[in-house]
Amino acid sequence: MSIIRLILAEAALELVPRDIVDHPSILKTARRRRKKPTEILLDVSLHYHAMKKLRNKHKRGRPDIVHVALLEALSSPLNIEGKLEIIVHTISDYVIYIDPSTRIPRNYNRFVGLMEQLLIHGKVPPDSDKPLMTAVAMSFEGLMSELGIKNIILLSEEGEIVKTEDICEYAISEELPIVIGGFPHGDFSDEVKSFAKYVFSIYHKPLDTWVVVSRVLAACERKLNILP
Repeated sequence: MSIIRLILAEAALELVPRDIVDHPSILKTARRRRKKPTEILLDVSLHYHAMKKLRNKHKRGRPDIVHVALLEALSSPLNIEGKLEIIVHTISDYVIYIDPSTRIPRNYNRFVGLMEQLLIHGKVPPDSDKPLMTAVAMSFEGLMSELGIKNIILLSEEGEIVKTEDICEYAISEELPIVIGGFPHGDFSDEVKSFAKYVFSIYHKPLDTWVVVSRVLAACERKLNILP
């Protein structure tokens, strides 16, 4: 296997759910941005009080996690050398396929606008025959079926602590995707866990998603002799 497949699972990236579109904090953001409440990203820094009613609220409303993780992954030597495939599965069960040539906006506000466009229209650019990103309504189980995958390497703070190079060795030798949580708190759903052949950790304390992405990709770059 020459390609490392990285999946951000249950990522905290979604449009505002319809059951809280009438909350004052949602309406305030929508008015300020001149958009419909259903066409803006859920963001805990803006919509904390509205999110109190949501199920799994502790795992939602953090699109910045996806932003930084994608900047890290798409700018990595592993991706530049054509050895990385990154897929985002969201908490609201959308799967985002990303062309490796995609340049994610460095500016967070521009990233938010791009993700809103993607989730509304299903692709960006919306009128392109070869979009840079495509969003499809799909569960994690559906993604596994689509990819023809039965097992994954799941990175969790509850897992066995191993070297990052060992994670890459399993990924390469057994052709398994590496799955990292794209949410701020909590645990993976039972659906995601059910596909885990291995559950590993790289540190004895919780780490931010983008830190894990960075460490794992760097290890894979060494393993594939991309970096010394």
